[in-house]
Amino acid sequence: MMRRKDWILFGGLLLLAFVPLLGGEAYTLRLATMACMYATMAASWNVIGGMAGYPSFATAAFFGLGAYTGGVLLAAGNPLAVAILAAGAIAFAGAMLLGAVLMRLRGHYFAIASLAVAEVLRELTNSATDLTGGGMGLNIPLGTGDGVMDESTFYFYAMWSLLFLAVIVIVFIERSRLGFGLACIRQNESAADMIGVNGTLYKSLAFGFSGVFVAMAGTLYAGWVHYIEPPDVYDILFAVKPIVMVLLGGLGSTAGAIIGAFTFLGIEELV
Repeated sequence: MMRRKDWILFGGLLLLAFVPLLGGEAYTLRLATMACMYATMAASWNVIGGMAGYPSFATAAFFGLGAYTGGVLLAAGNPLAVAILAAGAIAFAGAMLLGAVLMRLRGHYFAIASLAVAEVLRELTNSATDLTGGGMGLNIPLGTGDGVMDESTFYFYAMWSLLFLAVIVIVFIERSRLGFGLACIRQNESAADMIGVNGTLYKSLAFGFSGVFVAMAGTLYAGWVHYIEPPDVYDILFAVKPIVMVLLGGLGSTAGAIIGAFTFLGIEELV
């Protein structure tokens, strides 16, 4: 059952959908699209970092994986929806497999190992020249709308829809048995094991959900900017920014993660 703060959160997200109707310029839509992307990344990181208490730095890995998975499919002429679903599925499956290994580590050891995932994927992307373009980057063909504003509006609503879907899923996780198990793990993992919580499975699921929507956002980003390269989408800042956003808004809170993302973007633009 949803609580009052959840209804307020969803109401605020619905109000955000009216940004294009305000008649702003392309810059306004770009800013709103970035806000939705940042909020998706922050809310996703909060699943593993806030709910489970594991300091993951793998957000950049998921974002880059999604950008290149979707970018390669888009460049081959596949529909955007197919590229997004494929990126999400690959990221979730990869995170589950990695989680079975990485989640046996704790604290600084886990943080360092998760950070290394992005570097490994960056090197693999650089090496797969025939598929990804390597260090030369990957060009993604244009294909939405008749002008800049049409395209900006399309990608805003696409990113907003992804954020809305992510929040629905994450709020459901908070209220589910998985959310309860993650809270137990965060408070005392040894005690959670004693009461029957399958720590490896729960942590792997949290790791998967922390990556699936980030990868989908990476695909949308690739289609939006039409050109990606490894240093851009595997940028270490994509691993650090979501953590800062969540800390700004409140660790463990989905609404706080989103507020923190918007606040961070405002500070970033102002500076």
